[in-house]
Amino acid sequence: MTVPRLRGLVLAGGQSSRMGADKAALLVDGRTLLARSVEAVEPYTASVHVAVRPEQADDALRQQFALLFDQAPARGPAAALLAAWRHDPAAAWLVLACDMPALGSGALQALVTGRDPSRGGTAWRSPDDDLPEALCAIWEPATLARLAAAVSQAGSGFVSPRVILAGADPLLLNPARPAALNSLNTPADLHRYLELSNGNKP
Repeated sequence: MTVPRLRGLVLAGGQSSRMGADKAALLVDGRTLLARSVEAVEPYTASVHVAVRPEQADDALRQQFALLFDQAPARGPAAALLAAWRHDPAAAWLVLACDMPALGSGALQALVTGRDPSRGGTAWRSPDDDLPEALCAIWEPATLARLAAAVSQAGSGFVSPRVILAGADPLLLNPARPAALNSLNTPADLHRYLELSNGNKP
């Protein structure tokens, strides 16, 4: 079989309501979470795009990168995935939420190395419920097409990427460090991450 080329998609369109500040712009070791995420994905993909809401088009931070705009009627991460599929429906996409700084390049390399393009995707298995971590995963073209079809059928526009990926026979890998999959959603999460990361430095 012909293996679809792999493109990168960093999700940076969230409202950041619980954080109280734009998560993409938060600094860790002097670099924004968005820049760190793009740099992490770049070595493994033919190109990297940042998914944003249309109203974020003029944001100075996001303008530094190639942008894809969330696609209606989908909402949330599904809107970003729909934008990726419409941009290149023949590609597979390595998707990464920008608020997962504990995921090092080794974790992404393991996803790419472990990828099985004959499956619906390749993802980390959540330690909480054994379902795929849909926002740090490789989405194969057929599964993105399934998501697009689900969006068109959903009257409200709400579609769960996790449910779509879980139903697409994904290859699930067991993370070496489950805590690395944690997202930074609140100031407490950020404080805890910075404390832990500083404590691990020599």
